[in-house]
Amino acid sequence: MGSLSIGVLFILGIGVVGGLGGAWLFRRLHVPQVVGYIAIGIIIGKSGLGIVSSSDIHALHPFTMFALGVIGFLVGGELKGENFRKYGKQFASMLVCEGVVAFVMVGLVSAAIIYVVSQSLVVAAAGGVVFGAVASATDPASTIQVLWEYRTRGMVTTALIALVAMDDALAMTLYGIGTSTSRILAQGESVSIAHEAATIGIELGGALLVGAIAGFVLNFIARYTQKDERIFALTFGIILLVDGIAVAVGMDLILASMATGVTFVNLAPQRSERLLKTMQGYSEPIYVLFFVMVGARLGVSDMPMWLWALVAGYVLCRSAGKAGGVLLGARLGGASGVVQRYTGLGMMAQGGVAVGLAIMASQHLQGVQISADMSLGNAIVYGVTATTLIVQLIGPPLTKLAVKFADEIDRDVTEEDIIAGWQVKDVMTTEIPPFRLDTPVEKIMAAFSDYNCFIVPVVDKAGKLRGTISLEDLKEVLVSREAWHWLLADDVAQSVDEKLYPSMPLNEAMDLMHRLELEQMPVLSQEDQDTPAGILDYRRAQRKAAHETVKRRQSPDEEISQSA
Repeated sequence: MGSLSIGVLFILGIGVVGGLGGAWLFRRLHVPQVVGYIAIGIIIGKSGLGIVSSSDIHALHPFTMFALGVIGFLVGGELKGENFRKYGKQFASMLVCEGVVAFVMVGLVSAAIIYVVSQSLVVAAAGGVVFGAVASATDPASTIQVLWEYRTRGMVTTALIALVAMDDALAMTLYGIGTSTSRILAQGESVSIAHEAATIGIELGGALLVGAIAGFVLNFIARYTQKDERIFALTFGIILLVDGIAVAVGMDLILASMATGVTFVNLAPQRSERLLKTMQGYSEPIYVLFFVMVGARLGVSDMPMWLWALVAGYVLCRSAGKAGGVLLGARLGGASGVVQRYTGLGMMAQGGVAVGLAIMASQHLQGVQISADMSLGNAIVYGVTATTLIVQLIGPPLTKLAVKFADEIDRDVTEEDIIAGWQVKDVMTTEIPPFRLDTPVEKIMAAFSDYNCFIVPVVDKAGKLRGTISLEDLKEVLVSREAWHWLLADDVAQSVDEKLYPSMPLNEAMDLMHRLELEQMPVLSQEDQDTPAGILDYRRAQRKAAHETVKRRQSPDEEISQSA
């Protein structure tokens, strides 16, 4: 037991460090960082160096469940009720079409390939139904991770979040009906499709009920909790409880966690907004380890060529089915052109849900032979694992491409984000001229009115900064207008202890000004020179950042058209 703990701790360490390193490399290649996480997992997992074994993955299974719960909660937190009221018809239309079209296309091509190998229509039909049902599932985790990474906001982002959040329910419904049909076809079992569908419905309904109750409880307790860190800890505790109940009862864990997030965010919009931002900031190690483990468990044994042909057909038909289905559904639902054109590209990811469904299906179909050395159950597991490996690598870049084409990258920003990305030179003003030490105060008084400023820089004959004069410095002079004529700048100028430079990060400069309680400060041309370059105005910087935030968050194209 001791050696296992040491091994798991080492894997956790190499997972975080390696995953972050992979993310850094892939970001340099302009590829979403989630692909870097998965790639590192593949390298250290079954398909690579074998550092992570099956027993290690099994030992980390509770962590994986917790990570899915956190991701599900955060996905649910993105689902505002107002969006469903506005666009519910469009979302429902796109969801049904993308799931059913992918189901039909993958089912047909899989059945055709299996028939060529098995020469049995019954086995081919059974395999086609299961592969089609599994193909309808979309991985919400990697899709949402890409949207968070690139700070996306807009019509396509809203549609993607809604679709991947609801896709699990559709996939499990198709899976329940599909596997029941395949068992009847392949084994002649007396299985009631209606009973299976009802069972799936109860499991999904139970997940929604448990999640909704947890969301109400979280909101109730949070109302009487003043400290954000306690709400943060409470939320993780609620997620763990929901995950535990879902696993114990056999409900959809992601759906239950999503329901918790949806309930909480719609009951307490302001409180939940702060919480979600905090969780996203502190949950990065969880995301990294989760996706590294996703890559580590993707191992494919030696597969016959016909199964690789099935994998290729599956990936192509599923991709075409998802994209074509979303396009069809968006047109039927009256969605805008940008949603019709690009949303389908973001629906390609396939993850743990698909692999889990494949494993469950294989348990029922293990005794059905396609060939002498391959059962239908094994073909489903190997095939879906291989397709997941491929699609997890191409899915995130395609999601990035979708939001890039829709011009929605870097639109989910705050004023703090804008300020953090700017330098002093981006907002400083160069209109206020410096005044020499021998300038009469009368002339300087006129400058405050002419340039609408609070301070002016004072320089010597060589143009070097020697101090500043503010209205506060002149308050005693103001009462005696006669003194304006004979007082010079040198008589009232104050030395400058702290200095700003054009290349200085704006957030650092504004933090310094806040500590010094200054509205304006002079900016020098360079660190090794004392030549004034301009003035930084704290309030002007805030106004410019607020304007830029509004500008970036505006939808670049038309809004999703509302259905009557």
